[in-house]
Amino acid sequence: MSLSVSRRLAAVTAFAVAGLFASTAPAALAAPTAVTAAPTPPDIPVANVKAHLAQFQSIATSNGGNRAHGRAGYKASLDYVKAKLDAAGYTTTIQTFTSSGATGYNLIADWPGGDPNSVLMAGSHLDSVSSGPGINDNGSGSAAVLETALAVSRAGLQPTKHLRFGWWGAEELGLVGSKYYVNNLPSAERAKISGYLNFDMIGSPNPGYFVYDDDPTIEQTFKTYFAGLNVPTEIETEGDGRSDHAPFKNVGIPVGGLFTGAGYTKTAAQAQKWGGTAGQAFDRCYHSSCDTTANINDTALDRNSDAVAYAIWNLGAATPVPPGPSFENTTDVSIPDSPGAAVTSPITVSGVAGNAPATTKVDVNIVHTYRGDLVIDLVAPDGTAYRLKNSSSSDSADNVVATYTVNASSEVANGVWKLQVKDVAGADVGYINSWRITF
Repeated sequence: MSLSVSRRLAAVTAFAVAGLFASTAPAALAAPTAVTAAPTPPDIPVANVKAHLAQFQSIATSNGGNRAHGRAGYKASLDYVKAKLDAAGYTTTIQTFTSSGATGYNLIADWPGGDPNSVLMAGSHLDSVSSGPGINDNGSGSAAVLETALAVSRAGLQPTKHLRFGWWGAEELGLVGSKYYVNNLPSAERAKISGYLNFDMIGSPNPGYFVYDDDPTIEQTFKTYFAGLNVPTEIETEGDGRSDHAPFKNVGIPVGGLFTGAGYTKTAAQAQKWGGTAGQAFDRCYHSSCDTTANINDTALDRNSDAVAYAIWNLGAATPVPPGPSFENTTDVSIPDSPGAAVTSPITVSGVAGNAPATTKVDVNIVHTYRGDLVIDLVAPDGTAYRLKNSSSSDSADNVVATYTVNASSEVANGVWKLQVKDVAGADVGYINSWRITF
């Protein structure tokens, strides 16, 4: 992941950036639509993904310890990926560009068939920094995309959409390769790309499970996959705009993706939710020489690799998981400092048949100067409270920008739902900025 593109300015804009929250509240976003059966996505063998990582490690070891732009290790990595794809029946193209006085390379692979006017792309950057082999950043994404492409071949998949995969060069120098690809696409070809999925660092050793909050349908597809594993997700904020989805997004192409964290510190609440070590970076070897094959969490790599395939199979078949009916409230509600009373933000839900699902989603955006002070509940129409977040004296970070999955299947969906927030400690203040419930 590149450091050269600026981070998101503030957590308060986390949902507004994607345009997911309307300017008025509360209102329904979308009604459910019928979905026809898609081919069953495969279980991507994590052993196969790790075998690709072992090859990347071997290439780096044989070429000065890295796979960086302009170095022999990068070209050898590209040749390895290309050979696998050529043997699997892909049409591959090497695109060259110049950056920092050196020749760079993108690799594009097209799977035969599908609607040429509706192209689903998935990609990852293949280069490392010069200081290490880049096995998590970003061998992990590159290997998962490669193995998913090979799984498409093994399955003889005949998707409705045309499938295209990309491996980008010189991402670590500022998204150079992906920018070159997008900027050199004629506008008519850009218009054919129905979506771009980006995978950058998906095997971090102290992982989180982060989903890009850009295109709502792509976002929901990934969230649905993880909900099926009972793995909660959060909206990705650390790397927003810093990876290869940015050039696609900037020209209006729908984007989405996955991320397991880089140099940011895992909070106590996140460690409680996902395991791992609180107070430690998601990847302590980020951009370092220790980003080797020992720097991978197999469970995170396995789950995210399967998520790549899940998205390709569902979105490529033109039967994506649609966002469920969704309602939001964007009215600010001040949260009084302790020992203040709990405050609530209501949403009236109507037009939803039956009970809420076991995978009811609650997106929360709270601005606060010490989020560990906050206890957050979802209150159902009958008054039942579902705890979303406990207080934690060790969680000193700002703001709560998170997605929670609630088993609310015993509750009738229609009625007034409330987000209830209480500050249980002194000295810090904030407000509910917005929240959303999706059935």
